[in-house]
Amino acid sequence: MKNFTSTGFRILKPVLSGALQIAVVAIALFWLLNSGAEAMNYRWQWYRISQYLWFVEDGEWFPAELLEGLIVTLQISAVSLVFTLLIGLTTALLRLSNSIVGRGLGRGYIELIRNTPLLVQIYLLYFVFGPVLGLERFTTAVLALSLFQGAYTAEIFRAGLTSIARGQFEASQSLGLSTQDSYRFVILPQVIRRILPPLTNEAVSLVKNSSIVSVMAIFDLTTEGRNIVADTAMPFEVWFTVAGIYLCITLLLSGFAAWLGHRLNVPSH
Repeated sequence: MKNFTSTGFRILKPVLSGALQIAVVAIALFWLLNSGAEAMNYRWQWYRISQYLWFVEDGEWFPAELLEGLIVTLQISAVSLVFTLLIGLTTALLRLSNSIVGRGLGRGYIELIRNTPLLVQIYLLYFVFGPVLGLERFTTAVLALSLFQGAYTAEIFRAGLTSIARGQFEASQSLGLSTQDSYRFVILPQVIRRILPPLTNEAVSLVKNSSIVSVMAIFDLTTEGRNIVADTAMPFEVWFTVAGIYLCITLLLSGFAAWLGHRLNVPSH
């Protein structure tokens, strides 16, 4: 019984320690915010925030401005993530190919995107290339985010591919697998296991960068927050709520990646 109690205490100790640290930080932050508000003679109006999240009409629940903006943000992020992975993998394969043109195109794309600001790229796509190509705002936002994050994701894929031993490729060929099947069944599953942590970071970064597309008048979460602030003069409550929503999204994404890594037996970093 004594050993069982001791083991249980050792398991609960880090949990209690973490909870205590979070509580201390939360109390300190609450005190800091209240002190600042009192110094500015600002009156908190948190009770008004719920009406910008949801409303009930005829007994039916409907999303309000912030939740509608959240849906748009999630749509942009999800579609952009798919294209980010495709662009990243394609660029990595080009950089590792035997084609001089392919390697040049891959390297040129990466250097161009990584050495120019995302905001400038969005402006160029929205005001220059978008009208020429007939792109809608949603499509332009997805394209801008995918191209930007794809450049960084390409280097992650390239590092993962180069970490695979040459013997894996030779073994696949000796089994009679084609190049496509070798990558599909042998190489890429190993690569995904190795690059899952940095890929998670890129996915979180993509969600956060999606807030920049608000400059294109897309009614995402950030744009809706800015509009509400302009109408209500509640900058603190609204922006803290928006920040909290973004935080919940990224934490859920990180938690899913951690669960997936556990299922795939990915070593933690």
